[in-house]
Amino acid sequence: MAAERTIDSVVVVGGGTAGWLSACLIAAQAGAVAGRPIKVTLVESPDVPTIGVGEGTWPTMRRTLERIGLDEAAFLLACDGAFKQGSRFDGWRTGASDDRYYHPFVPPLAGEPREVVGGWQTHAPDSAFAAAVGIQPQICALDLAPRQRQMPAYAGALNYAYHLDAGKFARMLAAHATDRLGVDVVRDHVVRIVRDDAGDIAAVQTRSGATIAGDLFIDCTGQAALLIGRTLGADLVDRSPELFNDRALAVQVPVDPDSPIAAQTIATAHAAGWIWDIGLPGRRGVGCVYAARYMDDDTAAATLRDYLARTAPQVDPAASSPRRLSFRSGHRDRFWIRNCLAIGLSAGFLEPLEASAIVLIELSLDALIANFPRTRSAMDIRATRFNTLFRYRWDRIVEFLKLHYVLSERQEPYWRDQRDPATMPDRLTELLAVWRDQPPSAYDLPHADEVFPPASYQYVLYGMGYPAPLSASRPDPAMAAAFAQLRQRERALVAGLPTHRAYLDTLRRDAPAAAAMMESR
Repeated sequence: MAAERTIDSVVVVGGGTAGWLSACLIAAQAGAVAGRPIKVTLVESPDVPTIGVGEGTWPTMRRTLERIGLDEAAFLLACDGAFKQGSRFDGWRTGASDDRYYHPFVPPLAGEPREVVGGWQTHAPDSAFAAAVGIQPQICALDLAPRQRQMPAYAGALNYAYHLDAGKFARMLAAHATDRLGVDVVRDHVVRIVRDDAGDIAAVQTRSGATIAGDLFIDCTGQAALLIGRTLGADLVDRSPELFNDRALAVQVPVDPDSPIAAQTIATAHAAGWIWDIGLPGRRGVGCVYAARYMDDDTAAATLRDYLARTAPQVDPAASSPRRLSFRSGHRDRFWIRNCLAIGLSAGFLEPLEASAIVLIELSLDALIANFPRTRSAMDIRATRFNTLFRYRWDRIVEFLKLHYVLSERQEPYWRDQRDPATMPDRLTELLAVWRDQPPSAYDLPHADEVFPPASYQYVLYGMGYPAPLSASRPDPAMAAAFAQLRQRERALVAGLPTHRAYLDTLRRDAPAAAAMMESR
């Protein structure tokens, strides 16, 4: 009987955020699960640039960075990073000047959803839902940081993620992977995929003639999907009938060094899409997302210029040269086939609303590492389980993104068509009917690892003016006390947290002294 083929080497094909995060996490974590060292090799084309227009992460990134051994302060400095405490949506419901709501990272105050919504109706009926049941919208409105300098790394007074420069992030991960985690790197073009007699990928060959063999291959080749799509035949599931946007114009905007840094991503709706605005210490990353069948490129460029004229009057909009990006919302019908797993754009991409791209990389790697195959014989079972889980996750993300559009009252053709029942996922239609009678809860989202929890749906529903079910019970004194305690903690945090700009400026000023101290030890 032939000996079991063990999984001893992993080949990551492709760099960027997906490739280098994959290499770092597998190198740092997989060996402990496998019970032996795992060799990791990354093959990266030397001339494929990272877009680098500004990225938003989820709070999960804090755990990811800690697991691969990166210092938080060093990460913020190297990646021109800033804190992200959620998203603010301007103009999505009606387009009026006062049309604004928050999706913060901190959930509402503790309690059964009906009780919390009832408490909002009773104790803060004139406040927006997110501001009434939480603290973070007020912290964001004041441009405050979510933590103080003396707190331990990756800890905060409030839940937070990051904004960062994607190009700098990839370069930092690459240096960490090769210098600290022992990842081998081959900078060359992959020109051929070699398969064995059973159909597995045995090796990749490069333009220079090198052959890189492996036991498990991670496809991070972007939309080309060189391994999972072209070689192994995974089809793309088109989600554009539900998610219309397929273009973006991205630009970097310089900022005054003393200007406030937004503590959240700002998403501003326009006639045929929306504009992202991501604040970093040295610049803002701004992009106009739109659907080509509702807005042509010239009109989109004019829409972006108008936004910059309003929000960055010190900058000449005509002097900017936006980068034009094209995409189609969709994902593979299978993400893991034989001994190949797709991560990042090779697995799929959904429009950039709610920053789901990087978190899907993290979730994919978490699932791989937690169930890292010791031998080839168990890999197909793991692949089937992985594919079932991630098809569920992609479907839930599509539903959540679509929720932002279907509740709008805007009357432009783009927004009217978003409300067409034919463009809505069936499950979302059913849930909206349920949510007229009760708030979103764990009964509606029963999976142990939902991508978006019930609180996220509550923030969007009630932020967009969806009718909240009226509470039939009498006011609960305990809930009144909880709301009072929430406001007391809010006042304390407003008084005690530094501004976002002050925190990051102090971090930069202290960096040389900290480095000198480390060198003297």
